[in-house]
Amino acid sequence: MFRGCYTALVTPFKEDGSVDYEGIERLMEFQVSQGVSGVLSVGTTGESPTLSWEEHDLVTERVCKAAGGRCTTIAGTGSNSTAEALRATEHAAKVGAQAVLLVDPYYNGPSSLEIRREYIGPIAEGFPEISVIPYVIPGRTGTQLLPEDLAILHREHPNVRAVKEATGDLENMRRTRELCGEDFVILSGDDDKTFPMMTDPAIGAAGVISVASNVAPKAVQLMADLVLEGRVEEAEKVRDALQPLFGIVTVKTQESTQYGHVTCRARNPLAIKTLMRILGIPSGPCRRPLGKMTRKGLEVVLEAARKVWRENAWVLEPVGEFFGVDVGERLHDEGCWEGLYYEAY
Repeated sequence: MFRGCYTALVTPFKEDGSVDYEGIERLMEFQVSQGVSGVLSVGTTGESPTLSWEEHDLVTERVCKAAGGRCTTIAGTGSNSTAEALRATEHAAKVGAQAVLLVDPYYNGPSSLEIRREYIGPIAEGFPEISVIPYVIPGRTGTQLLPEDLAILHREHPNVRAVKEATGDLENMRRTRELCGEDFVILSGDDDKTFPMMTDPAIGAAGVISVASNVAPKAVQLMADLVLEGRVEEAEKVRDALQPLFGIVTVKTQESTQYGHVTCRARNPLAIKTLMRILGIPSGPCRRPLGKMTRKGLEVVLEAARKVWRENAWVLEPVGEFFGVDVGERLHDEGCWEGLYYEAY
C-alpha cells in the first residue's frame, strides 16, 4: 500500500463558487482510467481552507463513491483543531476512505511533542482501522512534526505507517528513514522532489502525492512505477518530460507597480487550476482569497504546457482523448484563457 502516484485532486467549482460535484465524478473517472494508485480528496490542492466542513465531507464522500474500490482513497481530515480532525476522520472512515492525511496544525503552531501527543496520537488511537498519514509541510504551517516524534508514533501506532514529506529537506527525510525503519513509507509531497527522493537509497520514497498528476496522471504514475521496478534511466526520461509541469506548482513573477517592482507568488492550486481550465478539464476558479494569475504568470503556465506538448505530447494526450479536446489548439487559442488573469497588477 502507498506505492506509486496519488493525485492530490483539485476541488472543481462552478462559476458561482459552489462545488461542482459532477465535475468531481469526471475528474475521478479520468484519474482511474489513467491507472493512478490513488486519490487524495480535500488536501491543500483541493482548497480545504475555503471549504465548509459540510462541503468537505461531501467531497470526500463523492470521491470515495466515485473510486468504487478501483483505487486507494485518502481523505484530507487535518485541522488546527484536534476535535475537528477527529470528527472529519470519523466521517472519512464511515464513507470508505482507506487513509487520512493529517497536516501539521497551522497558525497555532504546536510543538512536535504536542503534535504527536495531542493530535496525531489521539486520532491514530481512535481509528486503528484506518491508515493515518502525517503531512509535514512547515512552509505552509509554521510548525513541524520531527522525525523523532514520527518514529515514536510509528512504534506506538501500527496504522501510522506513512508520511507525506514536504519539508524540501533531504537530510530530514534521511533521518526519517533512519529512525522509522525500512517498513515505513515516505511519500513525496513535492513533485519536483519525487525522483531524487525515490532514487536516494537513504530515503527510499515509495511514490508521490502529486499536484501535476491532475493533468498528467499516467505519466506521473509511470515515473513512479519505473523507479520502483529499478528502471531508473527510463524513469529519468519521464521525469524530464514532466519537469515543466513540476515547475508550475508555484509560479513566481516580478511585477511592476507604480511604486516599484514586487514579487508575485501564485501558490498551488492556482497555476494547476488555471492550466486545467485552459485545457478544458473540470476545475473552475479558485475560491477567494485565491484569485487569478498575472499575465506574466499565465505566460509561464502556457509556456510550460506548450513545451511538454511540443517535446513530449504523449504526456498530455490522455487529456485530449478523455475530455474530447484539442490540446494543441487550446494552448494557442487566446479565447481559452480569456478572463483567467488580472489585466493589471
